[in-house]
Amino acid sequence: MTSKSARHDGDTWDLASSVGVTATMVAAGRAMATRAENPLIEDPFAEPLVQAVGVDLLTRLATGQMTVAELDNDPQRPFAGVANVAENMAVRTKFFDEFFLTATEAGIQQAVILASGLDARAYRLPWPTGTVVYEIDQPQVIEFKSRTLAELGATPSAARFAVAVDLRDDWPTALREAGFDSDKPTAWSAEGLLGYLPPEAQDRLLDTITELSAPGSRLATESMRGNELANEEQLKQHMQKTSERWRAHGFDLDMSNLIYLGERNEAAAYLAERGWQVDTVPLPELRAANGLGPAVEEEDAPKVEMVYITGTLDPNHSEN
Repeated sequence: MTSKSARHDGDTWDLASSVGVTATMVAAGRAMATRAENPLIEDPFAEPLVQAVGVDLLTRLATGQMTVAELDNDPQRPFAGVANVAENMAVRTKFFDEFFLTATEAGIQQAVILASGLDARAYRLPWPTGTVVYEIDQPQVIEFKSRTLAELGATPSAARFAVAVDLRDDWPTALREAGFDSDKPTAWSAEGLLGYLPPEAQDRLLDTITELSAPGSRLATESMRGNELANEEQLKQHMQKTSERWRAHGFDLDMSNLIYLGERNEAAAYLAERGWQVDTVPLPELRAANGLGPAVEEEDAPKVEMVYITGTLDPNHSEN
């Protein structure tokens, strides 16, 4: 499996190529987290979805035929980060699961999952009766997941509407045409998304979410906090070293080509300036809250911190 080209305007992908394969990587992480000794999450769809995509290394990881530790092909320079993969994915998944359940139990009846990838929350969460879930992603991604889950005999646990549209296109119109009502409070998720957007596109996305949100709407996302500009070259080198380890197992993907580096607005502050009441929790605190110790430090890793964000649009908020 090869995916070397850098991102560019108008690029496309499926679940086995370019940035699309990161959705399959995340699903493999959820499959590994589900198999943990004391799992924080349960995603029975993650493993079969990864198998259906057919990327060999990710299939072996998802099915347990290979452990993440076996990615470490250099005993003289241990890949410490492998110990964090399943744990961090479990914590991240649980964070977004609980966000949606808390929002809908509080009376919000429509949810929007942006860049939904292989996310199966519309099928596996116990949504309150009457909840409508909109999933937005590229047409080929939506088609693959919908078809594969149907073949598995899975049925949504909420009213699910798949919106097949690129987030670079007019997705608000497509969302409305699917039945979305911007006059009703919405629970939004942008999970594992912001770093794959250019800085200005991140701002546009958060602005659009705000414009489409009725007062009382809620949003969950995550972003890196730290001096990313100063650490840019270090971050690239770290990603390339990780990619070298994957390449030794036949998975040729350079993550440094998929993300957009450089200075950008911190999502939490940006949202707060636009009327959202924001709470943040750094990943180490989230790990501790779930009974996990500190993550294993990776050699030469840049000093940036993942922060998980929830926001509620001020009830007094109104668009000018």
